[in-house]
Amino acid sequence: MPLHQFDYLLVIGTLFAFLDAWNIGANDVANAWATSVASRSIEYLHAMIIAALMEFSGAVGVGARVADTIRTKIVDTSQFADSPAVLMLGMVCAVIASSLYLTFATKVGLPVSTTHSLMGGVIGFGIAALGVNGIQWVKPGGGLQAINSGVVQVFMAWIIAPVLAGFFASAIFLITKYAVLVRRNPALKGLLLVPVYFGVTGSLVVMLLVWKGGSYEVNLTDGEIPVVVVLTGIGFGSLVAIFFVPWLYRVVILEDWQLRFYHIYQGPFLLRRGDVPPPPSDHKNRVRDYYEGHATQEEVDSRRADLESRDSANSTNDKEAVPAATPKERKSLVGPKPSGPWYSGDMIFWGIKWAVFHGVDQDVAGHQASGLASSNVDEMHARAARYDNRAEYLYSFLQIMTAATASFTHGANDVSNAIGPYATIFQIWRDGRLPLNDEAEVPLWILIFGGAGIVIGLWTYGYNIMRNLGNKITLHSPSRGFSMELGSAFTVIMATRLSLPVSTTQCITGATVGVGLCNGDWRTINWKMVGWIYAGWFITLPVSALISGSLMAFILNAPRWLSM
Repeated sequence: MPLHQFDYLLVIGTLFAFLDAWNIGANDVANAWATSVASRSIEYLHAMIIAALMEFSGAVGVGARVADTIRTKIVDTSQFADSPAVLMLGMVCAVIASSLYLTFATKVGLPVSTTHSLMGGVIGFGIAALGVNGIQWVKPGGGLQAINSGVVQVFMAWIIAPVLAGFFASAIFLITKYAVLVRRNPALKGLLLVPVYFGVTGSLVVMLLVWKGGSYEVNLTDGEIPVVVVLTGIGFGSLVAIFFVPWLYRVVILEDWQLRFYHIYQGPFLLRRGDVPPPPSDHKNRVRDYYEGHATQEEVDSRRADLESRDSANSTNDKEAVPAATPKERKSLVGPKPSGPWYSGDMIFWGIKWAVFHGVDQDVAGHQASGLASSNVDEMHARAARYDNRAEYLYSFLQIMTAATASFTHGANDVSNAIGPYATIFQIWRDGRLPLNDEAEVPLWILIFGGAGIVIGLWTYGYNIMRNLGNKITLHSPSRGFSMELGSAFTVIMATRLSLPVSTTQCITGATVGVGLCNGDWRTINWKMVGWIYAGWFITLPVSALISGSLMAFILNAPRWLSM
């Protein structure tokens, strides 16, 4: 029977679980899309639209199994069999601690592990209720189970996640670099690899759907799964080769300005089109300069010399300020605030636009050269190699696809951080007892609840964390960003297969550093920013554990008023 005497715990748990999901969206959205926005492969608004769709699909479609691992592998829940309401209280304390810490981290622009924030909350209430021995620090027996069970997985993830992601991402980029980017006519060489990369990315998505599962059944044997994964990748890559590559050839190599996206379906017939007529005078080239706004070494040296000469002149003359670069005008979705009383039609309409679009009406790429740990960003970018923009254009499509894949896997993997404890709260309130193993399935409405919270968070406040990633760590371009995202996505998918709740923040950070090192110069990486992110990882678990444990201890040991 429902524990109606604890309705207030259900209400509080619901509110803070939603806040936790909101913070997961706001804090973690940069993990998938910061590289795409930073490299100018996609506009921020378009990135958020795709992210919202993919995050929600991943959370609702395949998020259930990981949601179960968070709530059962840290604390021995069987010890609460006689007092299930105490476990319910503990999970409420865990989501309160996790959501409060994430709110602080998101506000100050610190990208942290939302996975480990929740785990810290669970550890904190577990110690307060059961003592140190009530926590599964490491599962006995050794082997893989010892790594992906208990608290030790947090410390292992600090090493495993960034190292693996850095290895995969750097390997992908080095293949791309030496097979395409540094060769003669790199754009034409890149066309040959486009179907391969699309096929690999498609295979990764199938791996997640088949290995991880969801509310559907996959009736495939262990021998059949690799065949399905490989054939799906081959099929998807073949479709790309038949229909998309001819379109890219016309657009990139022949510079056919008349083609539009809806011509892709014509496939090989596009190769029979005649010569390309001269473009009109006002035509804007589809291939943009992806290194625009990033200073070269000559520009940095010239700027430094100019500043030194000005400083020397100012020692005897009146000081003269160095003129700042005029920022490009950008059209705002919200627009300027109108004048008039708050109840006027113009003010109400503006207020609605601000509430809906303020979070996505941001110049994220423009803010990535200022603020937190952004010193000497120009010098860092100047040391990185620059490649042919036409070849980079090819990888912009791949980067968007890999970012979408990363969003999907993030929604599937990290939705558990909010709904795992909440599912336990709800089931104990509803049944009045601990959930049994065969009843541990997360209801669909809770997955929708968590997915909606993530989407609202990324849509309204995701820009704050995204400003601190991307170009602040190393110079981004479509080919680099694609390698980072594909390497990170592959790491997350493998972790999902092993039921290891790794941090997507750690994966994308490791991938970014790995690709940055492929420049052959350690000074192309902003180590101050990397250190700031790592510091956030170290403090996440103890801070959230302290908050959760303190709440639990205060409530369990609080004096009670006894009236006569």
